[in-house]
Amino acid sequence: MIYKKSSEEIALMRKGGVILTDTFRRLEAALHPGVSTAELDAIAEESIEGAGARPSFKGYRGFPGSICSSPNEVIVHGIPSPDVILEDGDIVSLDVGVLFDGFHVDSAWTFPVGSVDPQTSELLKVTEQSLEAAITQCRPGNRLGDVGFAVEEVAKAAGYAIVREYVGHGVGRALHEEPQIPNYGPPGRREVLSPGMTLAIEPMVNAGSAGTVVLDDNWTVVTADGKRSAHFEHTVAITPEGHEVLTRRDPI
Repeated sequence: MIYKKSSEEIALMRKGGVILTDTFRRLEAALHPGVSTAELDAIAEESIEGAGARPSFKGYRGFPGSICSSPNEVIVHGIPSPDVILEDGDIVSLDVGVLFDGFHVDSAWTFPVGSVDPQTSELLKVTEQSLEAAITQCRPGNRLGDVGFAVEEVAKAAGYAIVREYVGHGVGRALHEEPQIPNYGPPGRREVLSPGMTLAIEPMVNAGSAGTVVLDDNWTVVTADGKRSAHFEHTVAITPEGHEVLTRRDPI
């Protein structure tokens, strides 16, 4: 069942989005060669809790971190660790969830660490563009298939592969709500979008094949071929006029 939010509930999620975007600013400021993913996790936890909220991920189904930190070939669900030291030329996806006043918001961004090669820059650019293309489809009367197809069109046109096993989701009172949101079509199918729906849209795009492998920790998901992956995510509310991105850091 899809749980639609009232304007008052979306206002609470908007406040959570402010906390989340401030946390991303702090993370980005700390992101440099030599920093560990455990240090980034501690920065995020302090930022979120200092604002009177809670990290959505900490303890979720036993997850040990406050954020997911996924470098290079790690697609999603990387566990922060003092042993994972980011180096110049790496990329890292930081996935952050905030629980504020009973409602979750969820966002992810893949950052370059220092200077990255042109091929990696293109992967990040295309994956972000695929998210923005999906967001443009978020308006009443469209369908979830239109959202996923927009991601697929952008990524495939650039020669990249879409991860199919892991998808976006509704978000709100629970971190993961219905509906599931695949990053592929076909268009014109699945649930109709309507005001009050709040969606975590999250393209995961691989530089190589679409194959995935879950590591022995039962959390970390990596590309099957060892090539890099990018992950971008926003929480989006469907409004009568179209949509509102609740986790937007900077205007596009």
